[in-house]
Amino acid sequence: MEAYKRWVRQNKEYVHSLESLANGLTWLLPERFSESEIGPEAVTTGLGIITAINEHIIDSAPNQNITGSVEPNSFPYPLCLSALKDLETLVEVVAQHYYGDDKKWNFLAVTEATKVLVRLSLFRKSGYKMVLHGGETSNDDSTSQHQMAENPKGRYNPGTNPWNLEGRALSALSQFGEKARMVSDPVFRRVQHQQAIVEPAASRVVKPTLSTILSKKGFRGALFLIGEVLFIIRPLIYVLFIRKYGTRSWTPWFLSLAIDSISNSILSLVTTTVAGENQKMIHVSAPEKDEVKRRKLLFVLYLMRDPFFSKYTRRKLESTEKVLEPVPIIGFLTAKIVELMIGAQTRYTYMSGS
Repeated sequence: MEAYKRWVRQNKEYVHSLESLANGLTWLLPERFSESEIGPEAVTTGLGIITAINEHIIDSAPNQNITGSVEPNSFPYPLCLSALKDLETLVEVVAQHYYGDDKKWNFLAVTEATKVLVRLSLFRKSGYKMVLHGGETSNDDSTSQHQMAENPKGRYNPGTNPWNLEGRALSALSQFGEKARMVSDPVFRRVQHQQAIVEPAASRVVKPTLSTILSKKGFRGALFLIGEVLFIIRPLIYVLFIRKYGTRSWTPWFLSLAIDSISNSILSLVTTTVAGENQKMIHVSAPEKDEVKRRKLLFVLYLMRDPFFSKYTRRKLESTEKVLEPVPIIGFLTAKIVELMIGAQTRYTYMSGS
């Protein structure tokens, strides 16, 4: 297992490419979105879990433990939530095959309830920070700092670019100077040793509790907590109302839309600059800003959920397919895309946004 971990960490770009290719090919598996799709869905679920495990291995690399982004012996919330999300689709397919369309919602409700409990636990464990990507990404300031240090987007950095001779020379001179100073100056060595002892303790950030958030942020902090909790429990409420009223009813659709709208409105309210103040009500980091944008994009999924999809979206897709059908190549690709979209729409887990 340790050998596999080392290989994944040393070849993470290669691993990501293989995973993307494999996950893309699963959409072309035979009998996908058919009544007997347990086999293809099991393959997709297995690949998804392997991807989640590889991401956990990369994120829990020893050099990240030094920065404090991954606490040793801590519960792997992102890995657990990613595995639950991948398993949920297989649970839906198996339950539908053996128990029918009506009873499958019982199994989906249990799965969503489990995800809600894990996310609420993560929300509390993280010091009541915004849940990123449904909890599949850790919301840790040290994590984002470490990612910036690694330069994942390929930004120019003369000190880390192996093809930049000037940067390599400056880095080598700097390291040589530090080593020479440590050897020649015993006082400097003692200071460095003391800093090495003190810095880990100082780097441990005390995570805020519920009482400290309410006391320091007051009404704004309470609103933020309410908004996050609403966002976390929304999928469970949606499933429970579908279980009661069915997918043809507008009640679950409108209720889910209302909860998402309230949650996003609260988030916009508490992060908006107040007149006369230079700071925002609630500080939002760069990953959290991306999460806010992601949550707004999730509203597009309401176009793909019944009963809106059956009454409006599907008609538009089919009419577009008929218009482009005579066009060579484009007509074939459009028909395939429409087929995949209609097939994916039949699965709750693909359109749930959870």
